[in-house]
Amino acid sequence: MSGNRCSITLTVNGETVSETVDARKTLVDFLRDDLVLTGSHVGCEHGVCGACTVLVESDSVRACLMFAVQADGCRVETVEGLAAPGKMNALQAAFHEHHALQCGFCTPGMLMTATDMLKKYPLENDDAIREGLSGNLCRCTGYEHIVAAVRAVKAKVTPGP
Repeated sequence: MSGNRCSITLTVNGETVSETVDARKTLVDFLRDDLVLTGSHVGCEHGVCGACTVLVESDSVRACLMFAVQADGCRVETVEGLAAPGKMNALQAAFHEHHALQCGFCTPGMLMTATDMLKKYPLENDDAIREGLSGNLCRCTGYEHIVAAVRAVKAKVTPGP
C-alpha cells in the first residue's frame, strides 16, 4: 500500500488481474471502470437493490458495499463470466425463455444471486426461490417470470418427484 493506493491481484471470471487502486474504490466501480465489465449495475449504492451482485469466492455479495482491496486474492465472478461471449448458460436461457426481464437493470444481479442459490440451496418450492431473491429489487417484472426461470433451471439440475 502506498498512500491511499493499494496493489491488488484477483481472479475475475477466470483471468488473473493485477491493478493499483484507490483504497476506498468499491468493487463494483473497479469492475466497471477499471476492467470495463459493465454488466454489474450501480443502483442504490447502499446494498439494498442487489443490482451490483457478483460472486466472491462463490458467495453472492453486493459489490457496492465491498472495497476492491477486500477482494485481493479472491476469485470474483461477474455476469460476463456466466457464459462464453455470444452464448447463454442455462439460467440466462431460462430468463430469456420465461420473459424474466424487462428493462434489464436488475437482471445481472438476479442472475448472480440465482446462480449462487442454485448451487447451495434445495429451493424446494416457489416460496424458497422468492425468499432467496428477496434481496434483489425489480420494478418491472413482478418477479413471477424470474421465479419461473429459476424453477425451470432447478428442475433440470435436480430430478423431480
